[in-house]
Amino acid sequence: MQDLELSEEQIMIRDMARDFARGEIAPHAQAWEKAAWIDDGVVRKMGELGLLGMVVPEAFGGSYTDYVAYALAVEEIAAGDGATGALMSIHNSVGCGPLLAYGTPEQQQAWLPRLASGEVIGCFCLTEPQAGSEAHNLRTRAERVDGEWVLNGAKQFVSNARRAGLAIVFAVTDPELGKKGLSAFLVPTDNPGFKVDRSEHKMGIRASDTCAVSLDNCRIPAANILGERGKGLAIALSNLEGGRIGIAAQALGIARAAFEAALLYSRERIQFGKPINEHQSIANLLADMQVQVNATRLLILHAARLRSAGKPCLSEASQAKLFASEMAERVCSMAIQVHGGYGYLEDYPVERYYRDARITQIYEGSSEIQRMLIARELKHYSL
Repeated sequence: MQDLELSEEQIMIRDMARDFARGEIAPHAQAWEKAAWIDDGVVRKMGELGLLGMVVPEAFGGSYTDYVAYALAVEEIAAGDGATGALMSIHNSVGCGPLLAYGTPEQQQAWLPRLASGEVIGCFCLTEPQAGSEAHNLRTRAERVDGEWVLNGAKQFVSNARRAGLAIVFAVTDPELGKKGLSAFLVPTDNPGFKVDRSEHKMGIRASDTCAVSLDNCRIPAANILGERGKGLAIALSNLEGGRIGIAAQALGIARAAFEAALLYSRERIQFGKPINEHQSIANLLADMQVQVNATRLLILHAARLRSAGKPCLSEASQAKLFASEMAERVCSMAIQVHGGYGYLEDYPVERYYRDARITQIYEGSSEIQRMLIARELKHYSL
């Protein structure tokens, strides 16, 4: 991998994440998938290494340097296991991010150090059975009763829900105000009104817990509202850039792992008297895979550098996420083709990579949503 004008610190973080992923994640990924659970000890170690506080400043116990280092680290962890990359990306972006941007000093002091260390894992409860990309069309309600907020409703596709200690929950506080009637709340998951109903059985990233959640007369202090009342939609949409950079990096890591597995296999597999990578048809596949992986990294790092500099990068992050997620499925499919029939077996990791890659075109904004956002931003494009 080229260093692409990276700083010494960025290289150090990338290499640390790579060594950890290769030594302590990749060898266990298949077993974790079968167990539908990432080892608790590995998650704790990720916290100790600073991988779970990469968007959190040092003042709150985090390890923030910039979004380039973050993207590089997510890529490495996802190359070890796509599900672990999902946990890391989701926890950082929509677990820590909204609290960092909108939390009161008291809320930040209470939660951010614990989130950054991995003592507490965060989850994001926005999507509902009837409301996916249409984020303002929520039915979960929050009412003020005796000086508290009481939440009732159902959430769907909540990543990290079984593991989480803190949920950021979005609910309607003022139905008559439409989009301006949505608010966000901090809900400790040990609250008796917060219930994980079931874990979903998924096509891929199976070790990452994805759950349906219900809120049944879930009472929380009035102080647990996050940001201003009625600003929930703005909070939900505020971290799109960072979240999409993270998912793009996850998709890239999965694709790179598939490419490297195919390259290794092609050197070892002998057909017609020579390694298959010496046959032009396979060599061309491998060349196309490398080009797509490297091109994707450039898109991601460009968006990450803009984000680190505090510059708007909604279109750039959407472009990176769109390209990375669709590239990952193509490259993983090519990797299976290089393996031939063996690529279709669970004995080889490319089968898992292909399944893991597919979700990246859906969550954190589907490919259709990304195209819509990119097209909308073209009105500002300078010719």
